[in-house]
Amino acid sequence: MTNEKTDFGFREVDVAEKSRLVGRVFDSVAERYDIMNDLMSLGIHRAWKRHFVTNCGFRPGNRVLDLAGGTGDIARLAIGRVRPGGQVVVADINRAMLTAGRRRLDDEGEVAGLQWLQADAEALPFADRSFHGVTIAFGLRNVTHRDKALSEMFRVLKPGGQVHVLEFSRVDLPALARIYDAWSFKALPRLGQMVAGDGESYQYLAESIRRFPDQQELAALLGQAGFERVAWNNLSGGICAIHRGMKA
Repeated sequence: MTNEKTDFGFREVDVAEKSRLVGRVFDSVAERYDIMNDLMSLGIHRAWKRHFVTNCGFRPGNRVLDLAGGTGDIARLAIGRVRPGGQVVVADINRAMLTAGRRRLDDEGEVAGLQWLQADAEALPFADRSFHGVTIAFGLRNVTHRDKALSEMFRVLKPGGQVHVLEFSRVDLPALARIYDAWSFKALPRLGQMVAGDGESYQYLAESIRRFPDQQELAALLGQAGFERVAWNNLSGGICAIHRGMKA
């Protein structure tokens, strides 16, 4: 038996318990997740994601893995860049999120070149060197063993391929940080309760951002996983950041 602990927001829980708790959060919020993203970020998350994908360097014929991609936001932006001949595989451990995202893209007629798969980022069901690029947007902080997930991303990338991580990070402007904290811990749980009927899950999401490694720490984790030319750039004063690394 192991007593290994990990973070679940500001709580410490058994490692074996975290995936169940995170799963319960996303089961609860899946149907209202997109609406809440717009409300939480005042719509800015859409600009962040467009900038993120625009700078991934995807080309026609590329095969891309989008992890924690159940909303379909990144897949929708990426698929047009890899057609013709390319593919975006959307993988998410949460079935409810996958179902909601796939239904939305199917309704929009975005079908060709997309594959949807329930999968664990810590144990990807793909052969070595399967993808030209790997993306994960606002999902890495919910993974129990981030080092395992990053190692798996490295494994499935082709030589010369890149990982692209979009994640909330550390605000580098003190005045903005105070406003951001008040918004995160006072407004978001109330919005979550009113719109999604679940303030507790949005309390966790706010807490999980604060527990996530900062820009330099995440860059170090990417290097430990084997990635080279690791770099990052902040968006909106560090509210979120884009990290990239290459497999040589």
